[in-house]
Amino acid sequence: MRSALLPTCFLLSNLPLLLAQTAAPQEPAPAVPPQAEVATPPQPAVPVAALPQASPEAVVSPQASPEVVASAPVAAPETAPKSTPSAKVSYSSCTVEGQYLAMTFDDGPHPQHTPRLLDMLKQRSLKATFFVVGQNAAQYPEILKRIAAEGHELANHSYTHPILNPLGEGGIREQLDKTHQAVLGATGVTMKLLRPPYGALTENMRRWTYQTFGYRTILWDVDPLDWKVRDAARVQSEILGHARAGSIVLAHDIHKSTVDAMPETLDALAAKGFKFVTVSELIAMDKPAAAKPAAAPVAKTASKPSLKPSPKPAVKKEAPGSAKLAAAPVKGAPAATSSKAVPAKPGGGSSVKAEATVSAPAPVAKKPAKMTDEEIRKRWLESIHR
Repeated sequence: MRSALLPTCFLLSNLPLLLAQTAAPQEPAPAVPPQAEVATPPQPAVPVAALPQASPEAVVSPQASPEVVASAPVAAPETAPKSTPSAKVSYSSCTVEGQYLAMTFDDGPHPQHTPRLLDMLKQRSLKATFFVVGQNAAQYPEILKRIAAEGHELANHSYTHPILNPLGEGGIREQLDKTHQAVLGATGVTMKLLRPPYGALTENMRRWTYQTFGYRTILWDVDPLDWKVRDAARVQSEILGHARAGSIVLAHDIHKSTVDAMPETLDALAAKGFKFVTVSELIAMDKPAAAKPAAAPVAKTASKPSLKPSPKPAVKKEAPGSAKLAAAPVKGAPAATSSKAVPAKPGGGSSVKAEATVSAPAPVAKKPAKMTDEEIRKRWLESIHR
């Protein structure tokens, strides 16, 4: 009996300890179920299978709709305007309403002649356009500043006045950019016009300069040849004789004779009713030329050959055995038709056949040989130092 009670007493006396030991392993018990749950593959598959059931709007809603993207403002690229085949990038004159014209002066600025010309323009409150050579612009920045300050237009005429076409895009870019920077640095003006030296620039390169620099190519329709003929009276006569509404007049402010001609030339143009504007202002007035009405087609009728025999020309009877031959045509005389007499038929009854003879055309004068690019440039350089 006593031995049977001993285990019971032992258990009762150690009950707290046993309870503590049985309670201790229960603390990490929560970690065991997660291992079984995490390792079970079917449980995470439930939310994944449910995803396709979500509405398309809920899935796409975080992204911007195409309409929102298209309507968002986009900054325009800071590049020169793109040229289209129909865009007009070159002018030699304009079609305008009213007696407007543009006086243009090339190759300056000149240290003496350009300021004198500016005085004349200022006295008459007239505006002009100056196509400057970059190396001169860099040498006389103060004259550039005065040109801009008095309301005239500055435009690009290359840096060293070469013929541009043979230089290619790289060489042309250098010539124009150096001049552009010289003017921009001295005046803050961004030029918009180009006059190629000697007016020599292909159509493709004109469009390239417009796309690259935004330059329109400006030529002329009135040329007094003041670089060649140093005569003030001749310069005045040529300009007054050819100027019309919309004209772009070419002149050079590096020649004394040209500047000497300007007071009377400007006054005479004003007396004719002309108003003076810059080239850019003239271009802004330009309107498409009115289309010429098509001429009515003229119906051509084929001429029918005459069935009647042509009358035989009367021939003066000559002594038997004699015949008169037509004189040979003179060389170089105008083309004409002449009849050559044929000797009379034997046995009486003279008859003549009319035989057409055409004289040789007068010799055509040979055209003068075209000057090479180097010859043109040499002549221009010589004209500067005269």
